[in-house]
Amino acid sequence: MYIADLHIHSRYSYATSRDCTPEQLDLWARRKGIHIVGTGDFTHPAWREELREKLRPTGDGLYTLKEEFRIGEDGTAGSVPPRFVVTGEISSIYKKNGRTRKVHSLLLLPGLDQADRFSETLESVGNIRSDGRPILGLDCRDLLELLLEICPRAIYVPAHIWTPHFSLFGAFSGFNSLEECFEDLTPYVHAVETGLSSDPPMNRRVSRLDRLQLISNSDAHSPSRLGREANLLDIPLTWEGLKGAIETGEGLYGTIEFFPEEGKYHMDGHRKCDLCLTPAQTDACSGICPVCGRKLTIGVAHRIEELADRTAENIPADGKNFQSLFPLPEVIAASLGYTTASKKVKGEYEKMLSALGPEFEILRTRPLEDIRRISGDRIAEGIRRLRAGQVIRRPGFDGKYGEIRLFGD
Repeated sequence: MYIADLHIHSRYSYATSRDCTPEQLDLWARRKGIHIVGTGDFTHPAWREELREKLRPTGDGLYTLKEEFRIGEDGTAGSVPPRFVVTGEISSIYKKNGRTRKVHSLLLLPGLDQADRFSETLESVGNIRSDGRPILGLDCRDLLELLLEICPRAIYVPAHIWTPHFSLFGAFSGFNSLEECFEDLTPYVHAVETGLSSDPPMNRRVSRLDRLQLISNSDAHSPSRLGREANLLDIPLTWEGLKGAIETGEGLYGTIEFFPEEGKYHMDGHRKCDLCLTPAQTDACSGICPVCGRKLTIGVAHRIEELADRTAENIPADGKNFQSLFPLPEVIAASLGYTTASKKVKGEYEKMLSALGPEFEILRTRPLEDIRRISGDRIAEGIRRLRAGQVIRRPGFDGKYGEIRLFGD
């Protein structure tokens, strides 16, 4: 079983860490136990040049970091160097059907040569050099058509489809259906990315998504955030294996998820007034903040409620597996009563990786007895609660992350 995180960013994207380099992405993928990681930002020429310098093709549409650039031993027992796949995100802002649309798209390509050709075409459309995630006035339908013409083997996935401001179904600038967005090319969209603020059961309330594969990725802006969400794959470690999983579901075993309440747009609200509301409460005040009188930010739960044609109790029972987790340093911090930035937590994290293996193995499959032997009862109990979903949830809203707690006061 492989773990894949396909939507990330390089240091050439706005508001990202300077550590988003191939070396650091390789290092953190090994620490996390991620086997396939997206390059992100393939449209940026300087990033493509760096990828060509530091990655070598494996002969099957994927890449690996050259040995001379690998950051030595990472101290993680049993870690395996990841494969890279060429990926990028496009921000489309355009007018359609009388409204301004703002939609993000995740693109996956089978090689850097194809990335060169596609980026050269995009450069005639707009500026792709100022940001790793370029903003283009290009209709999503036309972007998809362009991608299929230049690289028929590429994969197009609408990104974080429920985010209020920049997504396919976003409350402020999105659409109510795939057909409204992609028109005649709708059959060429095979998968959607669900985003941090929703999980598979929430998405399965919308029957029009039934034919689509649901994938999850971190959208990481720093290497340590890799794997916040990820995909579980039982495939050959090749481009064709990955493409088949995303487009047909063959080998897509399931996903690793945020707790959706932790996502920063799960509920409605107004951050400035520290007001978090349920969809029913928002409807009761007509979408207006009762404190200051401004418009509320409509969250993912509300937007799904608007488009859903099933209740939570009536979703299909044949969906893919999923597991909600959060990062191991946060488990350690909650269990020991320290902050994630403390030396105590960092030291315990390194000790656990060295003794027990990559982070995902510790969080998902390592016997609790092993964890207890290395790190004590408290951390073992924290991981037991996490696996069982026995957490305290305080939902996020209007750009403010929610809080997931393992222990009460």
